[in-house]
Formats: sequence, structure tokens, C-alpha cells
Amino acid sequence: MYAVIRTGGRQYRAEPGQAIDVERLPYEEGESIELNDVLLVVSDDGQARIGQPVVDGASVKATVIKQGRDRKVFVWKYKPKERYRRRRGHRQYFTRLRIDSIES
Repeated sequence: MYAVIRTGGRQYRAEPGQAIDVERLPYEEGESIELNDVLLVVSDDGQARIGQPVVDGASVKATVIKQGRDRKVFVWKYKPKERYRRRRGHRQYFTRLRIDSIES
């Protein structure tokens, strides 16, 4: 069984026991949360429930494993023939979730 959930403006495929990194959520480590923006639920026998836009009554229960920052991404600005070069770095905050169960 798996579900497609929406959080932080992105969509993620979630399966029980899986760990996923999502945009930062305001929860402490070890806290249990419930995600209600479930867009799709597929059961083990292949039956799919598609939401319009969300599946009614479906939710995904998860536990916050870690709050952290991702690796540094460098952004370069460059103008040829002008000796103009700028380098900026950015580290995105994330929340690591362990999917406990999918309820449909």
C-alpha cells in the first residue's frame, strides 16, 4: 500500500516504514503527526482511490525523526567579458518523517 501526499507545495510517494525528507514542518523530533492532504491511495491489491483534490477520510500518520539542513547548493552569477562573478550558497531546512501507517 502506498499514498501520494502533498506538503510544502510538493508531492511525495509514502509507504509504511519509509523515511522521506519534506520541507520544514514546525514539530519536534519524536512527535507524531497526521498528514491529511492525501491525493491518492493505492491498496495492496492494486485498487486506487483518486482524490478530487484529496481523498475523503484518508490520512497518513508519521513520526518526526529529524530536523536538519540539506547539503549546500552553490548559485553562480556570471557575465562574460565583464569580470563579474558572484557565488552564493544556500542550505535548505528539511524535516525527516518516518511513515507509520496509511489510513483510508
